[in-house]
Amino acid sequence: MERIWAPWRIQYIRTQNPTGCIFCDKPKENKDAENFILYRGSKNFVIMNTFPYNPGHLMVVPYRHIGKLEDMTPEERNDHYELVSRALGILRSDTGTENFNIGMNLGRVAGAGIADHIHTHIVPRWSGDNNFMPVIGETRVISESMQDIFNRLKGKF
Repeated sequence: MERIWAPWRIQYIRTQNPTGCIFCDKPKENKDAENFILYRGSKNFVIMNTFPYNPGHLMVVPYRHIGKLEDMTPEERNDHYELVSRALGILRSDTGTENFNIGMNLGRVAGAGIADHIHTHIVPRWSGDNNFMPVIGETRVISESMQDIFNRLKGKF
């Protein structure tokens, strides 16, 4: 049996599920650097995914606790997709990202880890990033630290 050492994953394994909603709680803490909040818009904010699929995996999240896309007000929706668009431009120019996966998992059955607070995932993709490691080894390799990415992207919104 092959072994791949990934000691940083223990943080995820030992993390207890929060009792509240992280998307409601994190913006209230006013610890943006610690919580990896990159930008606060008028109706939504941009936060880095703490357990990313790829380096630079961001999420755009409304401040208001809503579980259905159709419950967003026009102002929330416009601000939301404006931030998605801005994030794409920033990631493209900063990281040389070739392509993106952008999407929402609406509801638990659809794969939402946080089903009752909608959010849009922005996952940078590069040619060759989906190689044998995730396919055969069921392991993702994140090539840059969260803190380094945060420090680089923070002032660009």
